[in-house]
Amino acid sequence: MTTPRISARKLRRYGSEAVLPVEIGQPSASVESYPNSNYQTRAIELDLVEEKRDRAAIRMKAYRSHIMRSYNKHVWSRDFQVGDLVMKKVKPVGDVGKLEARWEGPFKIIQRVSSGSAFYLEDSQGHSLKRPWNAFHLKKYYA
Repeated sequence: MTTPRISARKLRRYGSEAVLPVEIGQPSASVESYPNSNYQTRAIELDLVEEKRDRAAIRMKAYRSHIMRSYNKHVWSRDFQVGDLVMKKVKPVGDVGKLEARWEGPFKIIQRVSSGSAFYLEDSQGHSLKRPWNAFHLKKYYA
């Protein structure tokens, strides 16, 4: 008489076949003689799982707020309004020396793009620039 076989795909893990323990169907003598105090300890641990999860969630929230504060400490806020005078970053073309101007302007903000961080600009002669400029490439002009 042969024992029923489980498919090799289910048993195969990391290149070897799994061995099913006998205790699944019939408990061994060592399992039956195990002290009941372990079951009580396990029940207490299961009761405390929610508290441990709550403490972990509080620690994660504190960690995230710490990371957010340290990140925001180094972020420069660039809030521009329509009508503000700004300077725009010069895009280097060809051979640019270290004494070349990095900013040009002033330009006047004439419209904010719907995304909120891009602006259409107008130069001092009243000619508007063809494309919008991201706030990252602009800085406030102080006269």
